[in-house]
Amino acid sequence: MARYIFITGGVVSSLGKGLASAALGALLQARGYSVRLRKLDPYLNVDPGTMSPFEHGEVYVTDDGAETDLDLGHYERFTGVPTSKDDNITTGQIYSNILRKEREGGYLGKTLQVIPHVTDAIKEFVLHGNEDVDFVLCEIGGTVGDIEGLPFFEAIRQLGNELPRFDTVFIHVTLLPYIKTAGELKTKPTQHSVKELRSIGIQPDILLCRSDSEISADERAKLARFCNVRSEAIIPAYDAASIYDVPLEYHKHGLDDEVLAAFNLQEDVRKPDLTPWQQISDCIHNPEGKVTIAIVGKYTGMKDAYKSLTEALVHGGIANRIKVELDWISSEIFESENPSPHLEHAHGILIPGGFGERGAEGKINAIKFARERKIPCFGICYGMQLSVIEAARNLANIPNAASSEFSENGAPIVGLMTEWTKDNEKQSRSKQGDLGGTMRLGAYPAHLDADSLINKIYGAPSIEERHRHRYEVNMDYKEKLEEVGLKFSGSSPDGLLPETVEYPDHPWFIGVQYHPELKSQPLNPHPLFASFIEAAVEQSRLV
Repeated sequence: MARYIFITGGVVSSLGKGLASAALGALLQARGYSVRLRKLDPYLNVDPGTMSPFEHGEVYVTDDGAETDLDLGHYERFTGVPTSKDDNITTGQIYSNILRKEREGGYLGKTLQVIPHVTDAIKEFVLHGNEDVDFVLCEIGGTVGDIEGLPFFEAIRQLGNELPRFDTVFIHVTLLPYIKTAGELKTKPTQHSVKELRSIGIQPDILLCRSDSEISADERAKLARFCNVRSEAIIPAYDAASIYDVPLEYHKHGLDDEVLAAFNLQEDVRKPDLTPWQQISDCIHNPEGKVTIAIVGKYTGMKDAYKSLTEALVHGGIANRIKVELDWISSEIFESENPSPHLEHAHGILIPGGFGERGAEGKINAIKFARERKIPCFGICYGMQLSVIEAARNLANIPNAASSEFSENGAPIVGLMTEWTKDNEKQSRSKQGDLGGTMRLGAYPAHLDADSLINKIYGAPSIEERHRHRYEVNMDYKEKLEEVGLKFSGSSPDGLLPETVEYPDHPWFIGVQYHPELKSQPLNPHPLFASFIEAAVEQSRLV
């Protein structure tokens, strides 16, 4: 039977609850336990799919097509356990489901209330489908005291009473700020946060204290006294040089030991095998060289918008034992400036996904620069579409080549796909339909040409990767584009949708319609990112 770990946060947001949950999951796996991780998000949106990256960061997509919180990416990267639509829920989803059920007569005319109907729905979500795992780690978004989070805190409080003794543990992530003028850490914000948590009926078993200064024994004793937590269960969470050091640091400070003790499993003699994480840490801190990758994107001012992408590049560096330095460049610059001064130092250029017209022309100019200068170039999703448009304009003599996403008058090299097949069922969308959840979402198969570079990289003729896009490259232009050198090297099984393109006469130029970064992990780097960084290493030797 599964045991439950509830991770809450206090004092301020962005303390790293998702990373803490993922790292703890990795530590429990290292001891031989099986884990599952879930995220409860208090915001009213049905999902993050239509939220601006500036507002919410990256939208993480699962195999089954759910648009989820970026923390699910942390969960997968650290544990290797695939997440699904059953691992992330929002207040908006809960209320939508309850109201739909009410309109269908499912509540037999009863008055709907937060308690018990909303809290019961949250508990049902938390408990569902955990028969085959040892531990379920459940992160509650936001901070204690947020009004929108109260139903979630009430639900997990109830679970703490309803589940058997020693089957639930509460971890509270807080901040210990260092006041420079006073020359000391302040424990009062954490005391108030725990007081707020206890006022709604939850007593934390473990405090995970974020700090950039050492936490002394006296300060731990003070926290223990005022927060009603054992001193040994106050775990420092210091800033780490790399997020992949976090499992090692948490183990060093005894987090996994305290979790097992809280579950009354301290007699469990299984010691964690942290060798893989030690090897990753060694690769990161002792690289054999470095390369610079220019990321030419639309959301470069908000790094969390590309969280999986940046981590996948790190993984590519780990695979090659190379440090990857990222140069973030707004694509809008290249709509008025020559790309050369900004890009000629780069050993590789990456054009990430995105939506809309803003910055598109700048990306096209960056792609042209990479193609002509023979610099390794990786186009992902929108980056692949713009690579095809660049080839149409500058090689195939189609000067008005465009995407119907941002131009209704140009040649529709990229257009809105209204019908496609998933799991042998027809899917459809319209331009006038809802934006949320209407894209080609989730895992789709693709066939790769036998004589292509991408086939060689994967080492397989067929792949399955995750998608998130609304527009597709128009196959009507395939023949004309291939005549000028752009090879369509991968397609959907029915041959109707292009999945990958490449230039055979270029050192490394690949565009993919899907998002390979969503499947990359430090313990298992994605082959495309490993190959891209390898090509960048070769480019660095030519400079």
